[in-house]
Amino acid sequence: MSWLSSSQGVVLTAYHPSGKDQAVGGNHGKVGEEATPSRKYGQYTMNQEVTKVPERPPYDRSSSQDSLDELSMEDYWIELENIKKSSENRQDQEVVVIKEPDEGELEEEWLKEAGLSNLFGESAGDPQESMVFLSTLTRTQAAAVQKRVETVSQTLRKKNKQYQIPDVRDIFAQQRESKENAPDGTESQSVRTNENKYQGKDDQASSLVVGEKELIPLVPEEAPASETDINLEVSFAEQAVNQNESSKEKTQKSRGDEAPLLSFRLPKDKTGTTRIGDLAPQDMKKVCHLALIELTALYDVLGIELKQQKAVKIKTKDSGLFCIPLTVLLEQDQRKVPGTRIPLIFQKLISRIEEGGLETEGLLRIPGAAIRIKNLCQELEAKFYEGTFNWESVKQHDAASLLKLFIRELPQPLLSVEYLKAFQAVQNLPTKKQQLQALNLLVILLPDANRDTLKALLEFLQRVIDNREKNKMTTMNVAMVMAPNLFMCHTLGLKSSEQQEFVMAAGTASIMHLLIKYQKLLWTIPKFIVNQVRKQNTENHKKEKKAMKKLLKKMAYDREKYEKQDKSTNDADVPQGVIRVQAPHLSKVSMAIQLTEELKASDVLARFLSQESGIAQTLKKGEVFLYEIGGNIGERCLDDDTYMKDLYQLNPNAEWVIKSKPS
Repeated sequence: MSWLSSSQGVVLTAYHPSGKDQAVGGNHGKVGEEATPSRKYGQYTMNQEVTKVPERPPYDRSSSQDSLDELSMEDYWIELENIKKSSENRQDQEVVVIKEPDEGELEEEWLKEAGLSNLFGESAGDPQESMVFLSTLTRTQAAAVQKRVETVSQTLRKKNKQYQIPDVRDIFAQQRESKENAPDGTESQSVRTNENKYQGKDDQASSLVVGEKELIPLVPEEAPASETDINLEVSFAEQAVNQNESSKEKTQKSRGDEAPLLSFRLPKDKTGTTRIGDLAPQDMKKVCHLALIELTALYDVLGIELKQQKAVKIKTKDSGLFCIPLTVLLEQDQRKVPGTRIPLIFQKLISRIEEGGLETEGLLRIPGAAIRIKNLCQELEAKFYEGTFNWESVKQHDAASLLKLFIRELPQPLLSVEYLKAFQAVQNLPTKKQQLQALNLLVILLPDANRDTLKALLEFLQRVIDNREKNKMTTMNVAMVMAPNLFMCHTLGLKSSEQQEFVMAAGTASIMHLLIKYQKLLWTIPKFIVNQVRKQNTENHKKEKKAMKKLLKKMAYDREKYEKQDKSTNDADVPQGVIRVQAPHLSKVSMAIQLTEELKASDVLARFLSQESGIAQTLKKGEVFLYEIGGNIGERCLDDDTYMKDLYQLNPNAEWVIKSKPS
């Protein structure tokens, strides 16, 4: 269950086989149209029946809209119309209606997902248990938590529940004096100082206006765009506050005076970039809690309301390939290939497309034959796991159609029921920078199976785009074709005007464009969140150490002996300015490394690998990594460009180990 919802109830549908076969798109001559079979089709609706999507809503183009490619919009509507037609003959679907949550229920769920369930309800206990976590929050994060705790408190009092509801304002009041030592982003002055580097670099783009709606348009690949680092060191919500304050002091620019759309890149961080998958599970759990709070704080600051979207269990197949929940599919795949993180059928379809060559013109846009797709689906269901399916018989465009069909027919969206509306709402954020920041947090919040599969899809789409000179599929074209396959449950599930349909088309295609273009950035954990995790761990260690000392004293042990032993644990036999690196699986199992200003993690790895034999050196390269373990972090895989001296100063009590990544 998550915290996002519509103002109405949610209707989720199960899947039923279509009673008829129908070839779609046979009478159309447009290149981009895909003929898909009328087979089982999944749809989420929001208390509404599916309505007919207009073939193409009319819209007016202003002088500021020239960057939105009209041909690409045509690709979107053709793809959407084909998806709609493929479901026309499906039988009545079983629906599950979810009652709108009671007042306060959304906030309770939000607090649970944020790791703060002990602040309310039957599980309420000593608020000191959450003190460490709360002490690391930024002012905007604290405001988001406070707002929801107060709502829950009022609701429970109305219901005459006698649970202890602490006043979160009292909790935060105890933290105010210690903010100077908080990580980046927790002190407003440090926020302003760091943010000064980025002033004047915001991305006020020429906008696409539909009715009263403003969208950041897509930009053709050939359009000039200046590059700037995106600030990952300061809380995104704090940046939004400072931007709002700064904008109040400036006169509003005319549309003709707005700056060109910026292109963002990952900043260089001497302590190393942290990517999803680099942290230990216990630290990643803290990251997710903080990401949820930060996302909520960002939307609060920008005045955008996001309520709870509930996920419910619906009847689904428990075996097969299509219409299977990702988790169930992975469970059966892992019995065949232990450790696999991406569905085998998904991997094989991508592989088959690539075998045909990514230079094929119209790849992903030109349809496969409807009857062939239907027959291939049935044959794959019967023969895939037996290993008897003849992949040589699958044409490239058929494989592409099957890939999109797989994504559409997942019982719950690839972007997840919980966060699909949040992904969609990204289009409402005022600047491209804020859209990227929100997408970054949403990617972190996705379930592992969804995130891993989405990453595999985006990496494949980028490889298609890399061959755009021959296949004529630019980032914009691919975004337009793929957007309805990921967001279709909203575009088909809501009754709306033609203008609203166009807003949805342009908005979701823009989000798809950002997901593809900035996937490397979006799979990065912001430094300010990693710093908050470090502080949480430091405070927890202090608390545990204090408890241990108290226990030892009570048991009449020699406390001075314990303190001396604890202090010397990480300093034994290692002189100042030197770290000892362990490599239990290499020929050289340990080495003392002198820290210098220019020493990087890649240099440390190179010294160890140079001790290996020729063949072993080749095999180990790219398979082993340097890890930072302990101190103020659980475990963190270091990227090659990490400057070791800077990281040592940040975490002097860490151990340094070379090992392979867990599967």
